[in-house]
Amino acid sequence: MTLSLDHLRRCTVAADLGASRTRVYLKQSGLIVDEPSVVAVNTKTGALLAVGSPAERMAGRTPANIRVVRPINGGTVVDIDMAQRMLRAMVGPKLRRAFRRKPLLRAAVCIPHDADPLARRAALETLIGLGARRVELVDSLVTAGIGCGLPVEQPEATMIVQVGAATTQVAVLSLGSIVAAEKVPIGGETFDRALVQHLRNQHELLLPSLAVRPLHQVLNGDIPQITEVHGRDVATGLARTVKIDPESLRLAVRTPLTSLLDAIRAVLHRCPPDLVADLADRGIMLTGGAAQLPGLDTTLRENTGMPVNVAEDPGLCAVQGLGAMLEGRVRPLPVPEPAN
Repeated sequence: MTLSLDHLRRCTVAADLGASRTRVYLKQSGLIVDEPSVVAVNTKTGALLAVGSPAERMAGRTPANIRVVRPINGGTVVDIDMAQRMLRAMVGPKLRRAFRRKPLLRAAVCIPHDADPLARRAALETLIGLGARRVELVDSLVTAGIGCGLPVEQPEATMIVQVGAATTQVAVLSLGSIVAAEKVPIGGETFDRALVQHLRNQHELLLPSLAVRPLHQVLNGDIPQITEVHGRDVATGLARTVKIDPESLRLAVRTPLTSLLDAIRAVLHRCPPDLVADLADRGIMLTGGAAQLPGLDTTLRENTGMPVNVAEDPGLCAVQGLGAMLEGRVRPLPVPEPAN
C-alpha cells in the first residue's frame, strides 16, 4: 500500500466511473462532477446533444434520430469514445484551469475488483484520451472502505458490500488489502427489473421507469396490504390500474436477495477464523449508489445475524476515498524495524 500511496499523491484527478453515475474529484478542490453516466447523441450527425442529468431525462422520450447511451456498465467502460466525450463535456471547463497549473496531469480511477485486462485498458484509454500523462488504477473496494471511514489499513477485519447499479462487490479488507472478495451481477437495476418483470408476467402491466421506485418500499414492509399500481396494458396499450399484493412483490425480489446473501456467505467462508471473529462485532458496511434501497440493511441483518450499517453518502464513498489518498490523508501502516 505504501508504494501505491506514493504514486497516488502525485495524481491531480480522481474518477469513479459508475454504471449509474460518474464522479470526478479534483485535488485541493474536492468533488467537481457528480452526474448520471448518460449521453444523448444525434445518430444522423453524431453531435453530442446532452450529458448527465439532461440526457437522463431524455431516456424513453426521444425521436428516432436521438439515441441515449450509457457508455459504462458495471464499473467497466464499454464505449471508450462515448465515455471520453461524456467526460470531456462534464469536466472540460473545470479541468482546463488544472491543466494550466500542471500540464503533465496524472489521474487515478476506481476499477472493480479483479477487473479483466480489457476493462483495465478501457479505463486507462478513457483517462489518457482526456490528456492524462499517467493513470493509476485503484481497486474500488479499497477506496470505498477508506471513503466510509473504515480502518482498512489496520490489521483488523472490515467487511464492505458495495451495491452498484449493475453489480455488487463483497469483500473483507485487512492491512490495506483484500483478503477475500466476491462479485455478483446484482444491483439496484436488478431489483427494478425483477419488479417490472413480475408485473408484466402476472398482471400484463408495463411500468414507466420512475414508477418502480415507490415499490422499493416492499423490501422493508412499508407498503400497505393492497396497493394500486398504474401502468400501461401490454395488450391494448392503454393506461390501466391494478391492485397488487405486496407479498407477491417480495417473492419477486427474493431471488436477487438470495444471490447477494450467498456471496456474503462465500466470502465469510474463505476468511480466516480470526478475521471472522472481528466481523461479528464490527459487522457489514453498505456502500454504493444502491445501498440505500429501503430495507436492504434490515434484510441483510436478519439473514446474517451481523450488524449492518449504511455509510453516509454511500454513492460517494469510492471517489471520496480515492480523493483522500490523493490528498495524503491516508497513512500506511508503519512497519517495525527489525531488532538488532
